[in-house]
Amino acid sequence: MRRSLQKAFICIGLSCVQALSWAQAPNTVQLEDLTWTELRGELAAGKTTIIVPIGGTEQSGPYVALGKHNARVQWLATRIARGLGNALVAPVVAYVPEGGYAPQTAHMRFPGTITVPDDVFEKTLESAANSFEVHGFKNVVFLGDHGGYQNDLKQVAARLTKAWAGKGARAFVPPEYYEASSDGYARMLREKGYRDDEIGTHAGLADTALLLAVAPQMVRLDALRAAPKPGAADGVYGGDPRRATAELGRPGIDAIVARTIDAIRKDTAAR
Repeated sequence: MRRSLQKAFICIGLSCVQALSWAQAPNTVQLEDLTWTELRGELAAGKTTIIVPIGGTEQSGPYVALGKHNARVQWLATRIARGLGNALVAPVVAYVPEGGYAPQTAHMRFPGTITVPDDVFEKTLESAANSFEVHGFKNVVFLGDHGGYQNDLKQVAARLTKAWAGKGARAFVPPEYYEASSDGYARMLREKGYRDDEIGTHAGLADTALLLAVAPQMVRLDALRAAPKPGAADGVYGGDPRRATAELGRPGIDAIVARTIDAIRKDTAAR
């Protein structure tokens, strides 16, 4: 009899622990890691800002993996959401305009790059944003890690905000995110003594250092260090990535996060 009671108490205790573990949402800001009921609870608790990270699948020279933008924007969006405290992160949009395929133009001249037409890209973002709005999100924030589609993002945000007039929801693109990762970071590197022909505009020192700071496994560092200076024929534009390091990239990453958090807070507070 005593053993039977002990077993019963153990079973009850285990059931309580399991019930508690099921009831508690995981410590995550990733939308896709939540169940729908957990998300409902997060919305009710005030997490009504959703960050849509937009990357791109494109060549970045022989020494940087094709998913550079996707990995970088995922990492940055996560840190920004945690810094805001009231935000979640949508799945990364990895299919973006990258040039034509008939004929092959821009990055599409290199194997592995994936492109979609601008109108398809914009419709995808609008549909995702409308999904978020009907479920209760009030601020849809587009973070674009690639320079080629920044105008698309602005147009989508403007159309959505107009369509949502009177609903208390808004879509926007904080310009501080891309500025801090491009011109802003380039200025930081110049102050450290690096030249423009080393910093580059695509897959150069700046691009590679930022990636090393968040996803070093995506850079073929040993091969890069031993390589001659890559050029446009290799997919590296106006720069030289060979002196890039994670240490060099971290201040840039910190600046992107801080400036974007500040911009989103100001924008949402003003409303």
